[in-house]
Amino acid sequence: MSDATAWAIDPDRALPADPATRSIARELYSAVSDLPIVSMHGHVEAEVFVDNQFFGNPAELLVIPDHYLVRMLVSQGYSPAELGVADRQDASLAEQDGRLIWRRFCENWKLFRGTPTRYWLEHELAVVFETPLQPSAENADVLYDKLSALLQTEPFRPRSILDRFNVEILATTDSALSDLSAHRKLSDALGPGRIVPTFRPDSLLHVDHPRWQDEIRMLSEVSGVEVVDYGSFLAALRQRRGAFVDVGARATDHGHLLADTTPLPQAEAQRIFAAAIRGEVTPEEAQAFSGSMLYEMARMSVEDGLVMQLHPGVLRNHCQSIYDSYGPDKGFDIPVSVEFTRSLRPLLDSFGMNKDFRFIAFTTDETVYSRELAPLAGSYPAMKLGAPWWFLDSPEQMRRFRESAVETAGFYNTSGFVDDTRALASIPARHDLSRRIDAGYLARLVAEGRLGLAEAAETAVDLTYNIPLQSYAARN
Repeated sequence: MSDATAWAIDPDRALPADPATRSIARELYSAVSDLPIVSMHGHVEAEVFVDNQFFGNPAELLVIPDHYLVRMLVSQGYSPAELGVADRQDASLAEQDGRLIWRRFCENWKLFRGTPTRYWLEHELAVVFETPLQPSAENADVLYDKLSALLQTEPFRPRSILDRFNVEILATTDSALSDLSAHRKLSDALGPGRIVPTFRPDSLLHVDHPRWQDEIRMLSEVSGVEVVDYGSFLAALRQRRGAFVDVGARATDHGHLLADTTPLPQAEAQRIFAAAIRGEVTPEEAQAFSGSMLYEMARMSVEDGLVMQLHPGVLRNHCQSIYDSYGPDKGFDIPVSVEFTRSLRPLLDSFGMNKDFRFIAFTTDETVYSRELAPLAGSYPAMKLGAPWWFLDSPEQMRRFRESAVETAGFYNTSGFVDDTRALASIPARHDLSRRIDAGYLARLVAEGRLGLAEAAETAVDLTYNIPLQSYAARN
């Protein structure tokens, strides 16, 4: 490993190419680069921090849990099992050799050129882990050994990683059926408010879910409310939401296919619920019920103060065989178009002006920013527009988000960055990219005489830190 092969990534990466604008962007980025991370929507499991065990090898930390990375390699012919993803019928079918999984990733490094995954991985490897070389077939074993040694040191335990990354608060995403024991342990160990749960009731609100009847029985057990009809179902959900609030939850999270929020009459909701209990619900009834339940979730958010997050427009488990073998979140979730203006009207008409309601809408379809979501967020005080999420959290689409949304909604009707990651080590990389893109956008406004430098610096700090804290603040 000579100096000639040492790896140094560009300190100005993702900043504007124009020299004058880049100079301003550097100054703005420097004002936010070291601010604490507010990570209010993610999927790292709480148990990882309770156990606080060393990661066994680089594949376990950087490859297996990163669905962006795995998806790209699968698109080139690898099976998830070859990348270490466990088969839910027989976990032994998954590749157990971490070094081999790592080699498969390294020898395919070129596949990530031009993708945000490449940016995140570069940041993780070169900045967080200070590796001296880019991944390649030739360097795979050298990098594997270096990273494996680092991962057995105290600074790379999960809780230590949070401190090294300066993560002030981290929100997990948790089933409504969770007993929340992990979060209670973390509250005792780290203090309240450092790692908080998020209430995710999707499987209970979709009455045609394959395991819905089993989950209703589990809901009865965990809530202490015997669920026998629609009324007791709502009561059990309220109990679970209260349990989440008690351990520090700030928000709910809803991943429906559509954005429909049309409420059903009480009698019709009860009829559909009863049909679902009998296993006789139709797809049309299930869809109507799930939309009505979003309305009910909004009503409950007014009551208990949990911020309501909605990210519709993703067709889950597009590949049935992958889903059957590997389970949810592995079967190719693919974006579809969603209509928001009419769909959200019932919810916003009832609660959008209510000071006790807070609602954040996300999308995977950037075409609706300027046409639908920015005007809605720029009108209703209860609503904020969520930052680019999932398929849109890339440099070009982040820029287009600002260009499309800010002119109508402004900066302060948006939520701040959401990293939505299952890969712990990618959290600082994703937040760093967001800070750079915002610095570049603000720098252009300064260069064009549309914003003063001091205003831009204040806005950069607000976007990075203050706005996400305020968007997800606990209600007193």
